[in-house]
Amino acid sequence: MTVSKSLRDAPDISAGTKARICKLADELGYVPNSAAQGLRNQRTQLFGVIIPSATEPVYARITLALEDQSYHRGYDILFAHSLNQVEREERCIRRMLARRVDGLFISPVYRMSQNSPIFAELWRRQIPTVLLGHRAAFCPHFASVETEDILASYMITRHLLQLGHQRIAFFAGHPTSPSSHERLEGYRRAIREVGREVDDALIFQAGSTIEEGEKAAVQMASEKCGATALQAVNDLVAIGAATFLLSQGLRVPQDISVAGFGNILVSEHFRVPLTTIRQPKHRLGVAAMELMLRLLEGEMPPVRRLVGELVIRESTGPAPRPRQPD
Repeated sequence: MTVSKSLRDAPDISAGTKARICKLADELGYVPNSAAQGLRNQRTQLFGVIIPSATEPVYARITLALEDQSYHRGYDILFAHSLNQVEREERCIRRMLARRVDGLFISPVYRMSQNSPIFAELWRRQIPTVLLGHRAAFCPHFASVETEDILASYMITRHLLQLGHQRIAFFAGHPTSPSSHERLEGYRRAIREVGREVDDALIFQAGSTIEEGEKAAVQMASEKCGATALQAVNDLVAIGAATFLLSQGLRVPQDISVAGFGNILVSEHFRVPLTTIRQPKHRLGVAAMELMLRLLEGEMPPVRRLVGELVIRESTGPAPRPRQPD
């Protein structure tokens, strides 16, 4: 009992006894059995983190913050990738639950369905869960951290309008994604604010990848919509679109301005540094941990929405003057 208490730093054991026992434990290479400790105190000191993929740049800083916050609080993290597949997401959640994690951080796989049995189960069992992103119809009650996407997108569109652009194309994200809907709504609000109607001919369905951005730019070029600026749902889509436009001999921003969203690392180092929104990715991770700690204390914290920052770089400039007839 004295050895056990010393290794747990119990207050009723003298400092000298603790020092001798800990020194002997080090010499013997003793490692505490965390599973046994978990059975005793009903905590595994494990968190589960499920994201679409570690290759998605936005999650690098979020997960770094989560791991750092967990480390300083004595927790370890189990990572899993959903790959944006509903079935895989459910299997990952169930594996985490089988490991008796103390809480879950999940970037949900957004879907058209209004219901999700696994999220309903998490809510019914009151598993401490923080969503890394917007809530949706199938997960409406959970604590969540997210960016103020409407305001951020509005700031980009307003920036382009102030540069004199009259026709601004918008490359939208996946239709199931709440953040994509909010970014489109921010674009619409800025245009309506200056007294103009939104032209649906300027809205193109893209997605979230460089390749999807390129395809949307090909479609825009073929339809000759007359856009002098392009606003994309994220930086990867913007980079894909700008890459195609540059390959066609257009100049960015002299012929067409391009703006993204997210401020991933490559956006600053693209051929034409990208105007974008700096998402508070590290702060989102810190805020997610703060919500988790409150959940573990039995509280139900509100949604945390953090404001992004407009970063203006070389990819946006004044609208080109109309060409004069010969």
